[in-house]
Amino acid sequence: MLGDQLRDLRQQHSLTLRQLAAAADVSPALLSQIENGATDPSLATLRKLAKVFDTSIAALFSEPDAPLVHISRPGSRSRLAAPPGQIAYDRLTPGRGDLEVLEAELAPGDASSTEPWAHPSTECAIAVTGEVVAEIGGDSYVLKTGEAITFDSRLPHLYRNASDQRARLIIAVTPPTP
Repeated sequence: MLGDQLRDLRQQHSLTLRQLAAAADVSPALLSQIENGATDPSLATLRKLAKVFDTSIAALFSEPDAPLVHISRPGSRSRLAAPPGQIAYDRLTPGRGDLEVLEAELAPGDASSTEPWAHPSTECAIAVTGEVVAEIGGDSYVLKTGEAITFDSRLPHLYRNASDQRARLIIAVTPPTP
């Protein structure tokens, strides 16, 4: 579905794969694989593409026919991939544009991004297992299993696993601009 959405946006903007690749600073082969559903894009790639199209990442996942009731099953969720050392997210919600819920597993040393970043939303993160450090607005907050943090995500933020054990995190963002 994401591949179809990207292809439609590219065609609406009258861009070839090569033109979009150059504008987003990614390879044409990667874009082709994303459009054909052969690979999942990283969050960094999605940010670049959203910038080219002057839209939000959430808009890239928008589903005009999103069901009123949605069941998210393991193994059939959209995945936001990441390079080694960064968090990959599984989307638990459909693209209705009102709420985004993501699940992430963090290996020791993993982080959500290389630098804190901000977006106009409210965000809530819950440490499901393990321990996660939330860096928000220059302060660090340690979330232990079962603990949650809610904040104005216009504050630059990131999540990281500073422990030697795997951790799992659920993140809810409204409106969705992950």
